[in-house]
Amino acid sequence: MIDTAPDAETPPAPAKPADSWIETIKTIVYALLIAVVIRTFLFQPFYIPSESMEATLLVGDYLFVDKFAYGYSRHSFPFSLAPFSGRVFGADPARGDIVVFKMPNEKSPRYMEDYIKRVIGLPGDRIQMIGGVLYINDKPVPKVRVQDYIEVDNFGVTAHVPQYKETLPNGKSYLTLDRYETDRDNTQAYTVPAGHFFMMGDNRDNSDDSRGEVGYVPREDLVGRAEIRFFSYDASLIWYEPWTWPGGIRYGRMFSFLD
Repeated sequence: MIDTAPDAETPPAPAKPADSWIETIKTIVYALLIAVVIRTFLFQPFYIPSESMEATLLVGDYLFVDKFAYGYSRHSFPFSLAPFSGRVFGADPARGDIVVFKMPNEKSPRYMEDYIKRVIGLPGDRIQMIGGVLYINDKPVPKVRVQDYIEVDNFGVTAHVPQYKETLPNGKSYLTLDRYETDRDNTQAYTVPAGHFFMMGDNRDNSDDSRGEVGYVPREDLVGRAEIRFFSYDASLIWYEPWTWPGGIRYGRMFSFLD
């Protein structure tokens, strides 16, 4: 009997370059689809570009916005493209929520841009400012002076701004700034229509909100509720100068939940 050596296993053929490219493209497509699903249905990053929500939110803050909090509308989808109108799986915001919404005023040059403000008035509420005091349904909202808000820049302290703690009827408290007297310290009485909300910035004298051009915000134009601040930097950080990064990051504001 003659022993024969077993046949050597045939090594697998090397992958063709074309196959490698196809797998790479598939991976990229899958990653993009996952990112779109997360951004559309779960969380969307949002950058704070203005001072209207100081001292709660600062220019340079980055937030995650919960897209599911109030259900979905056409604005939940990229480019506001959706095969339906209104909201599905909807829930109304509560007083005091910090909300991202689309600018509803069609006459505004910023029509359909993203805005972020605090919900002050619900459908049916009567809202008015009298002498810098917020009234909801003809009752003043408690307002207590607290420690001044200190503004600083690269050269040091620039201003001490009066800061107040307001407490809404549902018990929600937050801080507001009162820089100077403006015509928005004394307004007409606004009655919020059904299906709409009244929004105001915490930086009361420096906020374009429902007291002015924004007007009442329809339920359909809500994008989501701001939940988490995950990153923040100040004006000293210059992205193309890496040596400014360590000193420009606001480490104490990172990964914090919003009130």
